[in-house]
Amino acid sequence: MDKTTRVINGTFGELWLNGEQVGECYGLQLKMSFNKEDVPVCGNMFVDTKVTSVKGTGTVKLHKVNSRMPIAVGDNIVNGHDKRFVIVSKLKDPDAYGAERVSVSNVSFDDVTLADWEAAKKGMVECPLTFASKPVWLDRIGA
Repeated sequence: MDKTTRVINGTFGELWLNGEQVGECYGLQLKMSFNKEDVPVCGNMFVDTKVTSVKGTGTVKLHKVNSRMPIAVGDNIVNGHDKRFVIVSKLKDPDAYGAERVSVSNVSFDDVTLADWEAAKKGMVECPLTFASKPVWLDRIGA
């Protein structure tokens, strides 16, 4: 890193859900966790591991401005339809080395918040999710 201004600022992030920009999004996290099994090795006191599967998880963080998620997710689930989504994360800080875009598909939301409010407090909603697809890098920073 040649200077600290190259550190990515999340203010320039965007979330796209099924091709539509979600303007009320203020945060997104997508992670892959690796399920491992122990592999004992003869002649070695340390137990090594082997990755046997991968699980994609994440959270969409939204300012509460509409009923997007209860309608898009909840209405389908209660009617017996397990609707899946595509998420594209875009992060393009003009001071950074470039843009980063990653897409995950087969996104399934784990729950939806129907109501959660408090006097004198901004409405905010978190939507936990899982995904079952290999991430596709559309742009990579420094690549």
